[in-house]
Amino acid sequence: MQHSSTFERVTVLDLPKNRIPLRHRPLMKKGILFFLLMPSLTASAQNECAAAVAITAGTHVVAAVNGSGVPNPDCFGVSPDVQFGEWYTYTPATNLGLKVTSDLPINFDLDPRFHIYTGVCGALICVGGDDDSGSGYLAVDSLNVTAGVTYTIAWDDRWSGSGFTFALIEMPVFVLPFGFTNAPQPTQGRVLAALDMTNDGLDDIVTIDSTRIIVHAQVPGGFNTTTYTTTEADHDPSWSLCAGDLDGNGQNDLLYGGGQGVTIMMASADGTGFTELVYPQYVFSQRSNMVDINNDGDLDAFVCHDVDPNVFYMNDGNGNFVFNQGGLGDTPDGGNYGSIWVDYDNDRDLDLFLAKCRGGASQAAIDQMYRNNGDGTFTEVAESLNLANGFHQSWSGAWGDLDRDGDMDVLVGASSNAFGSHKLMRNDGSIFTEVTAGSGFDTFTGLSTEWTTHDFNNDGWLDILGGGAIMLGTGDLTFAFGVSVGSQAIGDMNNDGFLDILGSNLVRMNNTNLNNWLKVRLEGTVSNRNAIGARVMVTTALGTQIREIRSGDGFRYMSTLTAHFGLGTDTEIEEVRILWPSGLETSLTDVAVNTTVDVVESITTAVPTEVPGQALFRVYPNPAEDLLYLDIGAPVSGPITILDVTGKTIPVTLLANNQIDIRSLASGLYALRVLHNNTLLQTQFVKH
Repeated sequence: MQHSSTFERVTVLDLPKNRIPLRHRPLMKKGILFFLLMPSLTASAQNECAAAVAITAGTHVVAAVNGSGVPNPDCFGVSPDVQFGEWYTYTPATNLGLKVTSDLPINFDLDPRFHIYTGVCGALICVGGDDDSGSGYLAVDSLNVTAGVTYTIAWDDRWSGSGFTFALIEMPVFVLPFGFTNAPQPTQGRVLAALDMTNDGLDDIVTIDSTRIIVHAQVPGGFNTTTYTTTEADHDPSWSLCAGDLDGNGQNDLLYGGGQGVTIMMASADGTGFTELVYPQYVFSQRSNMVDINNDGDLDAFVCHDVDPNVFYMNDGNGNFVFNQGGLGDTPDGGNYGSIWVDYDNDRDLDLFLAKCRGGASQAAIDQMYRNNGDGTFTEVAESLNLANGFHQSWSGAWGDLDRDGDMDVLVGASSNAFGSHKLMRNDGSIFTEVTAGSGFDTFTGLSTEWTTHDFNNDGWLDILGGGAIMLGTGDLTFAFGVSVGSQAIGDMNNDGFLDILGSNLVRMNNTNLNNWLKVRLEGTVSNRNAIGARVMVTTALGTQIREIRSGDGFRYMSTLTAHFGLGTDTEIEEVRILWPSGLETSLTDVAVNTTVDVVESITTAVPTEVPGQALFRVYPNPAEDLLYLDIGAPVSGPITILDVTGKTIPVTLLANNQIDIRSLASGLYALRVLHNNTLLQTQFVKH
């Protein structure tokens, strides 16, 4: 098995204030002497992409960077003062590792910069490049290259147009140590989401400013960029962003959580534009989520309020969103920072955890948990669960099955040490037990607002990202320091099965390893289209892992809606089981490792309804909203019973023509039993 790898080392640095481009200052004499003594080993580079010189491994001399072809795209963002470029191409005969470097003694005190592309002139895609990763201001980058693929190397005059020497060094294909490689990726606006916006199943980079939504769509080898111009947003996503298909038209919509209010950008049916929905109410937004609060199959929107009770926008299914405030976080002075919807009690509905943050001994600094009662109401239960144990300053909590025992645990990561530090809480069913001591988080001092959990090294244990580092899960709720890295949106940005992290003007690409993986993408039909709230369970020799589909975790960013599983060295998957929000279930057994599985919700995959001694009959429409018709062939002669997924019996109103009024039922899956002509008939239906 072989995984694709990315470049070894690229660092994008801002220019220090005292750094003067070399073309505006004299070279040191030592640098000039080295350059004059170095003979040219190749033909001169060409001035434009179309006439780039083909080169092989070895040392090459650039007489001067003075060609008219300015490198485009700029793999470091939009750089000022770039006027010229020099162009080369390299095509390997076999798969190998390649180092491009100007970090040579002859280049002392010089400052060249280069870009590496795949693709053709006019449609180049950044795959590497460097500015200052070598000694001094010299540049070096390594990447694995593929036989027969042409790589274009372009040098520019961002800092100097003077001549220099560089080397191409061929190496064996390499597997990098755990960590991330900074891949330059020009972005405009805020880097906020790793999300499939193009419906091709690949995570894209979504950046936003007040009048544009910019989608850097993932393609093999890089990204293609499309800019969607919008009306100027009344509220930009200065605090958070979440995404999902609110109107079920097949396109993901965006919610901007601003400091004064909320804007929703609704995508058109063809995905070519966005229309703003703005609300007049004052909301000092913090974390936002898209979630089906009442489980009617339509996504709603929830936004934490910093200084007042939280707000939410209920979707009536007809394109209208009704503003509500209160009932889901009512602390008078707010302190609501990190909301995450999670099924902590395994009862198949979503509960709401609020990570609180407020200075001083305030109720706004005590975390809350709102248990979903399953009937449209919620009860605050944090104290009884031992989740409200004292004042705490945290902006988010990382929820996942950290010990692989089938329920959700949480690391409530600290943003300040004012009221203690991190809290690692084990889910013991009816209560949470603090197990911070000896976990690794008792000695971890990193602080931040962003705390999330994913399996970054694909070993089958969830890791925790936050506080400027990844703490690697090692089993039994213990964690070891993995690597220093910042926290932003998370997704598989090169489709290699390993999770990457967005950064400013770069993607932190996962170095990968030889562990196996599985990705599961869901499409709801009875449930909301994104299947937000679904639980995915994957069983291998390692045991059973669970993931939940969430829109908005951590504090600010929007991460992938694809469920990702690391499988370690396991090569066989016993079962993939999906619990949909509607109550339907899907079980798959013929699934290969290192693949992505697309699953569409279907009522044909529901739990069996046939019971020995009971005949089946048909009902329609199914799913239904108002009236359900019984197709028996004659008027019903006996009693009718409806049961919900818990087995609870629900009163039935039988109308004329074998119709049942189901308008009072909550959305979900139901069993229907009819005694007709001394025969017990049974089927099931879904209330939309």
